[in-house]
Amino acid sequence: MYLVKDISGAIGLMAVALVLLGTWPVVLAVLERRGRLPQHTFLDFSITNFLAAVLIALTFGQIGPDTPEAPNFLTQLTQVTNNWPSVLFAMAGGVTLSLGTLATQYGWAFVGLSVTEVMASSLKVVIGTTLNYFLDGRINKAEILFPGVGCFLIAAILGSLVHSSNAADNQEKLAKSLVNYSKNTGNTTYEDLTEHLIDKEAPKDLEEAKLDTPEATPKPEKVEAGTAEFLVHLEEKRSIKVLGSHTLLGLAIVVFAGIFYALFAPAFNLATNDQWHVLPPNVPHLVVYTAYFYFSLACLGVSVGLNVWFLYRPMVGVPRSSVSAYLADGEGRWIALLAGMVCGLGNAFTFMAGQAAGYAAADSVQALPLVSTFWGVVLFGEYRRSSRRTYTLLVSMLLMFAVAMVVLMASSNHRKPL
Repeated sequence: MYLVKDISGAIGLMAVALVLLGTWPVVLAVLERRGRLPQHTFLDFSITNFLAAVLIALTFGQIGPDTPEAPNFLTQLTQVTNNWPSVLFAMAGGVTLSLGTLATQYGWAFVGLSVTEVMASSLKVVIGTTLNYFLDGRINKAEILFPGVGCFLIAAILGSLVHSSNAADNQEKLAKSLVNYSKNTGNTTYEDLTEHLIDKEAPKDLEEAKLDTPEATPKPEKVEAGTAEFLVHLEEKRSIKVLGSHTLLGLAIVVFAGIFYALFAPAFNLATNDQWHVLPPNVPHLVVYTAYFYFSLACLGVSVGLNVWFLYRPMVGVPRSSVSAYLADGEGRWIALLAGMVCGLGNAFTFMAGQAAGYAAADSVQALPLVSTFWGVVLFGEYRRSSRRTYTLLVSMLLMFAVAMVVLMASSNHRKPL
């Protein structure tokens, strides 16, 4: 099998993983803003996310000689009766990642792509990196690593301030729009301004909605990003309705995602390095590719199970659906499938780098908000026409992330045999 053995190679993989892991959330957010149900999107995403693990295992995991000390992927699959404790750790990591990713998809709608990725990633680093540092036998340079963790924590705090400031900006935009609306119509309530969102509420059952004949409506004029009209227009199209929701709901979802994100890398670390010595004597540790296969298999199982449940028991006002409606929903499917492959490859490269240079240093890829925020601003018009305070906080947040990424990469060190 192929193993990364030098620090420069590990840092190169971290850089590629950073771009991949910062891009797939944008792809899924595009579909949510176009109105595709998150249950449909996440089911497609989960399939190719697992296929990416299989692809990596059958290529990198089969390169080179097959030895008893370092068996190839297919050989180690036959040894599950001996290494099952490590398999369970890998699968536990897949479960936590699945729960975190699922929560993140709802978080994007409530607090925006940029802030969701910032807060979830920062919590993942603060908790997960600390755990990995001790699990890895403190191979990373603590005097460099923990200042980097501190930078991530500051970025998370700034992220929450960005969200609060941007939410206040949006309320101000809607209030100004209400003033203009009342001057023209004589109506003075916010409900009058947005009553079409209440009267034209999204169908609660996607199957029943198909029986309704849609009325011919004129094609809406293009609205400028950052305006009150843009916010209302976006609310009409998207699958998760968020206008009027409480700020704390979105933040609670993101914190939930961040906590579960923080646990998947330590679980994977335990699966590949057996720091707790749960394997019988002379049984080789799980190689990265075998561990990632079981990790992704568990992720697939949880994702499919939960999202099939959410088809019939949806959350946060998302319309109900069904398996037949999902199978018939081909719009945007290839985009969701692409996102799953991109995420799967990004995670694989992160784990390959972590096995070489320490999983604590590999957490530098959690600076992915640098990428996702760029896409959020360019593609979605996030923070357009916001206040100077919001822009100042946003720039400070991104700067802190850039510093944290460089510092964590600089803490890389060679792994010592356990």
